[in-house]
Amino acid sequence: MNWVDLILNLAGVLLWLNWRAGRVDPLGKRTPATLVGTLRSAAPQRLGWWDMPALLAGLIFLRAVLYWLLGPALRWAGTLNLGVISLSFRSDWFGRILMFSFLSFLLALGIFYSCLILLSLLKGPKPIHDLVRMQLGRIDDWPDGVKWLLPPVVAAIFWWSTSWALARIGIIPQPASAIWRIEESVVIGLQSYLVWKFPLAALLTLHLLNSYIYFGRHPVWNYVDTASQTLLRPLNKIPLRIGKVDFAPVIGIALVFLAAGLAEQGLHLLYRRLSD
Repeated sequence: MNWVDLILNLAGVLLWLNWRAGRVDPLGKRTPATLVGTLRSAAPQRLGWWDMPALLAGLIFLRAVLYWLLGPALRWAGTLNLGVISLSFRSDWFGRILMFSFLSFLLALGIFYSCLILLSLLKGPKPIHDLVRMQLGRIDDWPDGVKWLLPPVVAAIFWWSTSWALARIGIIPQPASAIWRIEESVVIGLQSYLVWKFPLAALLTLHLLNSYIYFGRHPVWNYVDTASQTLLRPLNKIPLRIGKVDFAPVIGIALVFLAAGLAEQGLHLLYRRLSD
């Protein structure tokens, strides 16, 4: 069931991306009234502006029904892993499993947009970066300092607001105080940075492969190389090239996972101290 939830979350994110792309697609604009009746498009009729969100809402609701029907027989409970805390939702209570279905999608969407913020900070070349801009909109033009703070701030605010409902229905214990709730929100917000280790490692791995294997002149490889060179810039002063072999990407990948591991341990330790 966990794999089913993951696949359906990916489907939901794709629906969201298609909806966002359709909003900025110049070909999706309505035909001027003066041309109505004169021109007829041979292409299939596009979905309406609200059709995609309706499909997404239907997906979230129908999969909750699926979990409610099959979950108890499989002894499965919906689980959201937030790093320092894990939330469990009983599948035999439809209200709770519906909440899980909604929050699970929001978590997947939040992870995706956090990765887009990272790519926006790396400022890769066009036309690949235009895809990032299309999804982020005006956020892509915001100052880098604001974009750096955006993932943890949004995650902390969302957790602070959601924790009231979660505590009310018994998913999490009632906080000891209002200050404790804020401190917990800050720690969970900082967890959003740990998601970046996966796209960072992916970029550096692709850059390493492209350095020794010719994959063609597709713009995506130019984007990967440019973004990776930005990431590896702090290592430029260290002699990591021996002959034709450049160890910088390997060292970069190791440093990414080392820093993420240390940060994760630090956040777990901080959260345990808050809980004591």
